Amino acid sequence: MAISTYSELKTSIANFLARDDLTDQIDNFIDLAESRLSRELETRSQDTRSSLTTTADNAYVTLPTDLRTIRNVKVMNNPRVTLRFLTPIQLKKEFPTTATGLPRAYSVIGEELFLAPIPDSTYTLELTYKKSVSALSDANTTNTILTRYPDLYLYASLFNAYIYLLDEQRAAQYEQLIQSTLQQIKIDDEKGSYGVGLELRSPYGEIKWI
Repeated sequence: MAISTYSELKTSIANFLARDDLTDQIDNFIDLAESRLSRELETRSQDTRSSLTTTADNAYVTLPTDLRTIRNVKVMNNPRVTLRFLTPIQLKKEFPTTATGLPRAYSVIGEELFLAPIPDSTYTLELTYKKSVSALSDANTTNTILTRYPDLYLYASLFNAYIYLLDEQRAAQYEQLIQSTLQQIKIDDEKGSYGVGLELRSPYGEIKWI
């Protein structure tokens, strides 16, 4: 059957397991799969932008709750500036703690951006980041990852099920499926980024088409 919703995913997992005693655990298998996919999956569909606003004399800005990895941070006022990433220690060494002005660099402390210099005014920031997988539920019945990669969702959930059942052989089989699917997704995503039919010339003069 096609898998495009939370309910359909749960039904498919139950059908593959063919065990009535695991029904109450299926939600947990999916939750664990989502946590793993948020860490390991790298696709353009997970990249998003968010507009943040600084406050004068406050070095901290709250980050989005679905953030996994920051791609870049830009000040969108005039002049536009792409901020450098520094560790908190580097940031404090390079910028005096009381310095104010247009932010030039950032770090991350907890769930907040730490800016330097400390903003002397209100600035608009554009944050480009990789977002985590949006958790499925009865209220949120689908997401981009389930729509594009339902097989990966299923394999990752079944892997967790067999880990729960202490069935190492079947868990290993689904782990192989997860890894091969992740690799294929990576290849497809790279083709989408650079275009099908891109001409590459090797150091040996060969022309290859991908």
